[in-house]
Amino acid sequence: MYTGLPLASAKTQIFEAVLGFLPDWVQITVLALIVLAVLASWVVKMKRGIARRRARSAGRALPGTAPYDQGSGADHLGPYAPAQRQESGADFLGPYAPPQRQESGADHLGTYAPAQQQGDRPV
Repeated sequence: MYTGLPLASAKTQIFEAVLGFLPDWVQITVLALIVLAVLASWVVKMKRGIARRRARSAGRALPGTAPYDQGSGADHLGPYAPAQRQESGADFLGPYAPPQRQESGADHLGTYAPAQQQGDRPV
């Protein structure tokens, strides 16, 4: 008896509709792969739990955890952290950087400045 209300979620209905168009051997293969993936995730989860329990009882560090001096959590960048003294980026000019003491501007004459004699004083 159909009451007008769907008994399964939209995801389930879409999944069944997609599988309904496939041949039987493909349907069985897809379902077997999904079951295999779920079982593999359970096995991995159980192995990790056993390893943690053994490490805890032996007093060793838990596998897969970083020591406190390496940092962890949301603020830890790990291998993606920038190098301490890295000369790169938008502000680094490299060989194109201007010399440290460069006189420039409208008043700088450079080699075209008049030569001063010993008796002359600049005004």
